[in-house]
Amino acid sequence: MNTFHPKRHILRRVLVCTLLGFSTIVTPLISHAQTPAWPQKPIRVVVGFAPGGTTDVIARLVSQAMSEALGQPIVIDNKPGASGNIAAAEVVRAAPDGYTFLIAPTSVETANPSLFKSTLLPSRDLTPVAGIGRTQMYLVAKPQMPAKDVKDLVALAKAQPGKMSYASAGAGTPPHLACELFKQATHTPDITHIPYRGAAPALQDVLSGQADFVCDPGIAFPHIKTGKVKLLGIVSAKRSPFFPDVPTVAEQGFKGADLDIWFGMWAPNNTPADVLARMNKEIGKALAQTNVKARYGDLGAETTWLETAEFKTLLTTEGRVLSSLIREQKISVD
Repeated sequence: MNTFHPKRHILRRVLVCTLLGFSTIVTPLISHAQTPAWPQKPIRVVVGFAPGGTTDVIARLVSQAMSEALGQPIVIDNKPGASGNIAAAEVVRAAPDGYTFLIAPTSVETANPSLFKSTLLPSRDLTPVAGIGRTQMYLVAKPQMPAKDVKDLVALAKAQPGKMSYASAGAGTPPHLACELFKQATHTPDITHIPYRGAAPALQDVLSGQADFVCDPGIAFPHIKTGKVKLLGIVSAKRSPFFPDVPTVAEQGFKGADLDIWFGMWAPNNTPADVLARMNKEIGKALAQTNVKARYGDLGAETTWLETAEFKTLLTTEGRVLSSLIREQKISVD
């Protein structure tokens, strides 16, 4: 037979309430300990091109500035090959924990799917974070070129079909696609494409007169300023801040020949939204720094920041233009 003891009953109730109250304090502390603030360790940024190139230098500039703000090292991991596809695939396979990102030209998403036979589809397999700057394209001709502007160049090309050539950084690269847009806009289909392994060797053969012109991403600046090559026009929607007196191709009567090389950051799908928002914010801060702006300028680049929504819009628009160009011009990387 159970005997009811009032004092014991009261003591039991006090003990239960105390334990319940303690659990409401401890549980949030445990939960907080299980989800520490990000970042807690070094961040890896995979770059789809070799060290020393424009993409690599831009990635290092932005990463260094962000590293200071985030309080963790950002390690650059170069995975060159297939115009950025190898690096993109590496990031697709990475854990979506906020510690792996991709930096590449937008062409990895807007052009590569139309150029390569691959199961990789960045628009489906990766999440855009932000645009981290751009370079414009410059129509640069060999020093012996008699043309003084784009109209002269087009007249020469039409007068001698099949005789004129242009160099590019490689089949399917943005400089190649920019020159194809130029051919399309100027109705000069007989200009021969000569692909090289990079923008530097392509420019070298224009300097030597082996190729007639190139759509250059900015590495020709020193040679333009010393008169070793001729800058005939800007293959962009607006004039260059570096050469404000040189008109665009459109201003010289040929609309449709404009393609900037945009650079951006992507993350694995399902990366936490708060991490993506923080990275976007820190990219904007990094690009606003005076020293970063100056170093971009040395590359012929601009620190134009695109927030996530703007970056997605750019990718959609550019993808539509380039996929159509590649299809219509039958451009191949083979």
